[in-house]
Amino acid sequence: MVVNDTLESISLELGFSGNTIAEGLVVSTCLGGAFIGSIFSGWIADGVGRRRAFQLCAFPMIVGASLSATTNTLMGMLLGRFFVGTGMGLGPPVAALYVTEVSPASVRGTYGSFIQIATCLGLMGALFIGIPAKDIFGWWRVCFWVSSIPAAILAVSMEFCAESPHWLYKKGRSAEAEFEFEKLLGGPHVKQAMSDLAKTDRGDDADTLKFSELLCGGYSRVIMIGSALFGLQQLSGINAVFYFSSTVFKRVGVPSDIANICVGVTNLSGSIIAMILMDRLGRKVLLLGSFMGMALSMGLQVIAASSLVSGSAVACLSVVGILLFVFTFALGAGPVPGLLLSEIFPSRIRAKAMAISMSVHWVINFFVGLLFLRLLDQLGPQILYSIFAGFCLLAVVFVKRTVVETKGKSLQEIEIALLSNPS
Repeated sequence: MVVNDTLESISLELGFSGNTIAEGLVVSTCLGGAFIGSIFSGWIADGVGRRRAFQLCAFPMIVGASLSATTNTLMGMLLGRFFVGTGMGLGPPVAALYVTEVSPASVRGTYGSFIQIATCLGLMGALFIGIPAKDIFGWWRVCFWVSSIPAAILAVSMEFCAESPHWLYKKGRSAEAEFEFEKLLGGPHVKQAMSDLAKTDRGDDADTLKFSELLCGGYSRVIMIGSALFGLQQLSGINAVFYFSSTVFKRVGVPSDIANICVGVTNLSGSIIAMILMDRLGRKVLLLGSFMGMALSMGLQVIAASSLVSGSAVACLSVVGILLFVFTFALGAGPVPGLLLSEIFPSRIRAKAMAISMSVHWVINFFVGLLFLRLLDQLGPQILYSIFAGFCLLAVVFVKRTVVETKGKSLQEIEIALLSNPS
């Protein structure tokens, strides 16, 4: 996100201004690194633990931000962006795993929503920090240095956090798992928590899990659900909306900085409401309402792009459509998939299945960003937004038919229910 407001300054100072391929590489290299980090995140999280995996994801972020801040060449910038992307890819699946495995069932949805809220705050912080970039020479270097601070704080603070008892138990370290449960839940709940863990321990060793078992074995259906959910999240057009929002706001005379803040505040507001409702209404209800709201929002964009309205009504419908889309996305389609999938994946495959599903997210994210403007030119906004609306409606049907509700259930209860009803 740091690059969005500073790309023009970076390209001027590093000598690739006007080179659209180079500018695209600065953005897409980060996504390539995110794919690499994501695909290996499950094996890293299972190998060294959730807590150490968090610390490992901070390392490439710090190195990459430092490289980007000090480089005087395009190659140095690309290398730095790749390192940052690797950390970005490793972080989200590990965060979802960790929050899911250390949270009590009654508040797991609320705690999981904090990931989305933290993301919103980070995006808004990056927007504010990037504002002076157009006026102050070399300010983009300050932006990169500042972006390394949260990563450093994460690396240090995780040293004082509990390790996942689920991971410790899978590794045969039952005494340590009991100790961590006592810190997380309190002494009276330790015995029940350990008993629940034992119910789903079928002698499976996650380290012996073959990649072919994930894609072709008995776990393939649940991984398909996870990958499809992340895929539909990206095919809904959310990143295209973020990318194109400034242009729409400019039509009604709103500067890009103010437009970004409006979108950021809307995103944060929806995420806070989702946090309040997650353990009350449940994951499935929020997903259904979210995708239906997003389809309606895209419908407003289609109407705005048609000949049915004209003049100021076009701009007003476009702005309302964008803000409503971002708001409804933040209510469910944004925060729910990462939390839900880490809940429904069985303990044996949880980390690796999250890695595969999240890698689908990054691949589709890359292609949507790559092809959006080209498709917009060739198809026009009316057809393109209709396609996005169609994917949102497809997501409603998919969620209705395949997603199970996990509100208030322990991970063991969810796993046992899914194992007894695999269809």
